Amino acid sequence: MRDRESGFTLIELMVALAVIAILAVIALPSFFGESRKAKAFSEVQPLFNDLRVRLEQYLQENGHYPATIGEGALHPASAPSTTRQPLNPLPQPWQDLKVRISGNDAVYCGYTWVTGQANNPANIGPQAGVFGFGTPAPPQADWYYLLAKCDMDGDNSTFSWYFASSTDPTILKLNEGR
Repeated sequence: MRDRESGFTLIELMVALAVIAILAVIALPSFFGESRKAKAFSEVQPLFNDLRVRLEQYLQENGHYPATIGEGALHPASAPSTTRQPLNPLPQPWQDLKVRISGNDAVYCGYTWVTGQANNPANIGPQAGVFGFGTPAPPQADWYYLLAKCDMDGDNSTFSWYFASSTDPTILKLNEGR
């Protein structure tokens, strides 16, 4: 009697490779999406924290928040992209706020702030409305909100938005990772 050799048949190998390929097709987009989310949030969070501190410091020194720069005046001014863009030189409103860039001086997202007074919705832009922001009632007379616009997936059609305000410092996210 001959010894029977053991091993996998060609069909068994092809089935195993097909299963691995299907799992990869399912798992890889999810992995890359999570990676983009983490990359954007790790940039937005410290920059929002710095802007929040600078805005509050400006309020303490001047009795009001600085003039609004509006939702349409993102910095860097070029469209958000999947490659980092230089944050310096800072525009004059950022210099007036005494923003100091520490760490990376290049960013994926564009940033702005909007300021105003209670019961005066004149400066509130459409993106703030998407996040459900409304003018706070007195006694908090002055308010602000921060916005970041990112294009982490590079498709230039759907953007990630990040939002925080003087009434709620929690960073809200829309289309995160896109």
